[in-house]
Amino acid sequence: MCRHLGYLGPAVSVAGLVLEPQHSLLRQSWAPADMRGGGTINADGFGVGWFAGDRAVVYRRASPMWTDTALPGLLKPVQATGVLAAVRSATVGMPVVETAAAPFTDGEWLFSHNGVVRGWPSSIASLAAGLPVTDLMTLDAPTDAALLWALVRARLRDGQGPCDAVANTVLEVAELAPDSRLNLMLTDGRTLVATAWTHSLVTLVTEDSVVFASEPWDTDPRWTPVPDHHIVTATAIPGPPSLAVHPLGARPKGNHD
Repeated sequence: MCRHLGYLGPAVSVAGLVLEPQHSLLRQSWAPADMRGGGTINADGFGVGWFAGDRAVVYRRASPMWTDTALPGLLKPVQATGVLAAVRSATVGMPVVETAAAPFTDGEWLFSHNGVVRGWPSSIASLAAGLPVTDLMTLDAPTDAALLWALVRARLRDGQGPCDAVANTVLEVAELAPDSRLNLMLTDGRTLVATAWTHSLVTLVTEDSVVFASEPWDTDPRWTPVPDHHIVTATAIPGPPSLAVHPLGARPKGNHD
């Protein structure tokens, strides 16, 4: 499995989100607290993404986050209003390469997957067959996460809003690959969407920001678990944050994208 987090709110230091909290994503790379049997550490790469205007910027590596001595200096001066970051624990048999680490990106989007598609790759080969050939030929890596991103991205290109694109992808994959772990996260720097599907997800809402994370980064009592098989959507720019949580498969269509 992996660990990931997303942030929307006033511009803050990316290092302050990813590296500096008591139980930061950096610490979760070597001492995660809630992997639920999906590994013990997250040492197979990492990525940090943020927005420069409407353009997503991504820094990814195939090495453990704690070994990158340049990372603090890189992230410290970066101020961002939207961030998505992840540390990776690769599923056995999948490659450990830089391009297999989340976040995946295309234009204004950042995407991450915490989990595993059971029966990969045959279980969802029929979904892959429905994608444009060029999308398959240009996958970031031959992994379940990269294909999930291609499926979500195809829905976004077809005009689905981010919440529908994520929810419909999860439900379609779960039907073909039961017992999969499908915690997805997607943001364009204005809206943040995530699912809790057989793995942990928590939210932190303040007066001006919202955070989604696999694990709390401190002991703040405002951290709230997202129920399993639910999708959560948030906006925080402009204005105060708003958050909506719905059961997957029971969400009113079109109201939260």
